[in-house]
Amino acid sequence: MNKPPREDDRNNTVSTLDSRFSQTLRNVQGLLKGRSMPGKILLSRRSEPSDNSISKVSSTFYKRSFSQNDAGTSNHPSGAVEEEVQSTSKSVSVANVSKLKISTSLGERDNLSEDIRKYTMGARATDSARVTKFTKVLSGPVVILDKLRELAWSGIPDYMRPKVWRLLLGYEPPNSDRKEGVLRRKRGEYLDCISQYYDIPASERSDDEVTMLRQIAVDCPRTVPDVPFFQQQQVQKSLERILYAWAIRHPASGYVQGINDLVTPFLVVFISEYLEGGIDDWSMSDLSSDKISNIEADCYGCLSKLLDGMQDHYTFAQPGIQRLVFKLKELVRRIDEPVSQHIEDQGLEFLQFAFRWFNCLLIREIPFELITRLWDTYLAEGDALPDFLVYIFASFLLTWSDKLPSLEFQELVMFLQHLPTQKWTHQDLDMVLSRAFMWHTMFNNSPSHFSS
Repeated sequence: MNKPPREDDRNNTVSTLDSRFSQTLRNVQGLLKGRSMPGKILLSRRSEPSDNSISKVSSTFYKRSFSQNDAGTSNHPSGAVEEEVQSTSKSVSVANVSKLKISTSLGERDNLSEDIRKYTMGARATDSARVTKFTKVLSGPVVILDKLRELAWSGIPDYMRPKVWRLLLGYEPPNSDRKEGVLRRKRGEYLDCISQYYDIPASERSDDEVTMLRQIAVDCPRTVPDVPFFQQQQVQKSLERILYAWAIRHPASGYVQGINDLVTPFLVVFISEYLEGGIDDWSMSDLSSDKISNIEADCYGCLSKLLDGMQDHYTFAQPGIQRLVFKLKELVRRIDEPVSQHIEDQGLEFLQFAFRWFNCLLIREIPFELITRLWDTYLAEGDALPDFLVYIFASFLLTWSDKLPSLEFQELVMFLQHLPTQKWTHQDLDMVLSRAFMWHTMFNNSPSHFSS
């Protein structure tokens, strides 16, 4: 006669699953390289030990020069780790996910062993083999975009980022023979748009256009206010032209507050093609009018490509964002029910804090020097980005899974509106992306998990 399982046995089983799941998460966090085809996890291992001298996170705000944060992880596949992730994701049931709570409080991250920290930073260090792979993909007569996405997911070298972003968004053609002609045409079209709609007397605008331009002019000085570069008058005029041109060409939504934030990563990346040093040293007055026009055109074109996949995020009532916030709520409930239940018990709606995350893609939530690295992953996701945002934001929220249940309503609201990310480094961002990747692997093929 079979004996019922003892409580100790059940606890041991849960403990074993917890250990395997946590170890898998650490492997992903340290070794993550990216994805190629849906459902296949590609991981990498850095075989050589990391050097302490290159393990320090650069404090430079944004530099065109190549740094240890450029390359992301190395590119040597590890079949053993891939097998472990696949087997673990299959064996851990939805019920166990709630039990296997991954605690990621700041205190626990501080207590990670020094070996793990060194290993993680070693994986992010400059890897000549990885740079060589980027160079090989980009130097061919036709860029294979699937390979480029796979590499870009874990970070792009700063000096390669402008070209890679244009390619990932489809603004620059993958065929190198067509590049110059296509970019010349698109930049010319932008100039025509500015000439036709922006460089005209106010008397020739409709009342709605006057109102829209006035709102843009008000919002531009408020854009990334803690970064002095964006307070330059010429920078704000460039933002104004880009936003107005986009709004005129997209009448279904027009200008929506928050889109101004989405221009800023493009502006910084494309300016880096023309100006040396860090963003604190940049001045738009050092650029010719032709270069400024090219930068604005590339920003406008890439912004348009990005938002083409999120059109209902910025139309009336922004239904796309509301839909994703609902998915976020459901995913958090599946992953960490105590946190989800506490938020609900306090009467706080996810829309009250997560709406801004989706509207501005976390630009207002984390240090600006981390934004371009985050956007490498965004753009590598391509058409799948809106759904993957749900996993990133769930991971972002649950970074404070230990603290949130201790906060009452007013404290909870204030905390979520002013999250303590000021001292975040690339390690913190990598942890968020790694958890998102893990949960996406576990839940993406189970859409019923998002149904109430």
